[in-house]
Amino acid sequence: MSLEPRSTAPARHAPCAVPPNVLERIIRNGTTEQRDWALSTLSLDATARLTRTHNAAVALARPRRRPAPAPAAIGPRRTIADAEGREILPGVTVRTEGAAAVEDVAVNEAYDGLGATFDFFWSTYARNSIDDEGLPLLATVHYGDHYDNAFWDGQQMVFGDGDGELFNRFTVSLDIIGHELAHGVTEDEAGLAYLNQPGALNESVSDVFGSLVKQHKLDQKAEDADWLIGGGLLAPGVQGVALRSMKAPGTAFDDPVLGKDDQPDHMSRYVYTSADNGGVHINSGIPNKAFYNVATAFGGHAWEKAGKIWYETLRSPVLRTNASFRSFASITVTQARTLFGSDGAKTVQEGWRAVGVRV
Repeated sequence: MSLEPRSTAPARHAPCAVPPNVLERIIRNGTTEQRDWALSTLSLDATARLTRTHNAAVALARPRRRPAPAPAAIGPRRTIADAEGREILPGVTVRTEGAAAVEDVAVNEAYDGLGATFDFFWSTYARNSIDDEGLPLLATVHYGDHYDNAFWDGQQMVFGDGDGELFNRFTVSLDIIGHELAHGVTEDEAGLAYLNQPGALNESVSDVFGSLVKQHKLDQKAEDADWLIGGGLLAPGVQGVALRSMKAPGTAFDDPVLGKDDQPDHMSRYVYTSADNGGVHINSGIPNKAFYNVATAFGGHAWEKAGKIWYETLRSPVLRTNASFRSFASITVTQARTLFGSDGAKTVQEGWRAVGVRV
């Protein structure tokens, strides 16, 4: 069975798993083949940016409905398609909701990852899929030739197979799947601008919920989690453990080809740049560290207190699309006070102050 192709043009996205500054380093430092793969990936990423932005704008403009389906009707509706190495979406349908596992491990990983993300948002925050209206979840695997990325394009998830030398297949990392789907949640609730500090918050919120999806699946407490984003994604021989570390920003990798993880963990090291939409994948390390501070200070399951505060902040009507770190932090403190009293507010406030954001 084949779904009708949406487009023969490159896929559309702005946020993606591997940030552009890392791909640019591969182009500078890698072998001829690695450079070609990274250049192709970066080209696809850049070409499709405007279309994905359009998809997000159209979605935000639609009237918001909040139907209340019967609890028995709530559950994921997953479809996994295979692009078969091409750049046509969505591709050939290979697994649908309730169907048995297939021989293709990437198909099964995508299916399970979508399910784990749906289950996380529903069981923890009673959110019915990405849009809270039961949106069906579609993913395409085996996209492109040695495509070194994964992304949410405003309508579906797309996974490359990696190049096998620097990156493994992108379905291998549950937190990456959760991260990309969380971009859809942010688009639906807050529409944080993908530029400078609001863009870094956009990326950080996805890291927060990507990590929480994995922690929820593994039933981990905050103190037991690895707090890595993209664990298992780096191929053998690459000097690193993941794409990012929320616990220790700036330490995830230090490799001759990928370069060094350049995420700051404090406002005193904030990176002012015009690259990467104003450093959205770089400066997200600061709010990431703040969330880690808050989650570990509360203890227990991070989604119960810290995650709940961040989720309600994302849904807050006073959160602006151009929110700064400080304004976002201020709302988290307000939400913490509402949910967990003055002690909760103090815990959140101290978590932000530790990274140089005073509220």
